[in-house]
Formats: sequence, C-alpha cells, structure tokens
Amino acid sequence: MAHTNVPEVLKAIKDVDFPADKEKLTSAARGAGASEEVVKALRGIPPEQYDSRDDVARSVRTDPDSDLGHTASQKAEQARKGGKPGLSEHLRDAPKTPIQEELDQ
Repeated sequence: MAHTNVPEVLKAIKDVDFPADKEKLTSAARGAGASEEVVKALRGIPPEQYDSRDDVARSVRTDPDSDLGHTASQKAEQARKGGKPGLSEHLRDAPKTPIQEELDQ
C-alpha cells in the first residue's frame, strides 16, 4: 500500500486520454513528475483497461484514512482509544479537538 492519497494520484494522470492501461498510467505519472509513492500506487493496480479517472480512483490502494482528513493527533487518539473488535482503525470515530468542539457550540 502506498503512502499517498487519491487526489495526488488523479493529479498525476490528469492529462491521460482514456481508455488507458496500467502501463500508460504509470508512464504518464512518471512523465508528469509524480512522486515515487504515486507511481508505486499505480503499479499496484490490476493490469486492466481503465475507462476513466473514477475507475483508477476505485482501483488504487492508498492509506486507508488518507482521504478522511484526520490530523496526526486524531489518528493517535484513535489508536489509543481502541474500538469495537473487527472495526478498522481508520473507521473508528475520531475525537474532536477542543477547538472543533468550541466551534460546534
């Protein structure tokens, strides 16, 4: 699993004409100057023909909570707090920061 997020991957392939295969996507990302993590994420997708950026977004494996917008402190609190057995850590409720709690009032 690559340490990147879906928006970074989609940015790297923004100029690709679809349909495109895995090789075309990875070479386009390299040509666009994408980070090695983005290229790794694209190398990890199944070797299929992709019809759109949405297909690529659904296929690319990234950090589970990279698109949830959790801060490092919220992730640490999730890890300390624990959760229900069988519930992925990134799906546990993230506690609000004191500032967020005050703004919600």
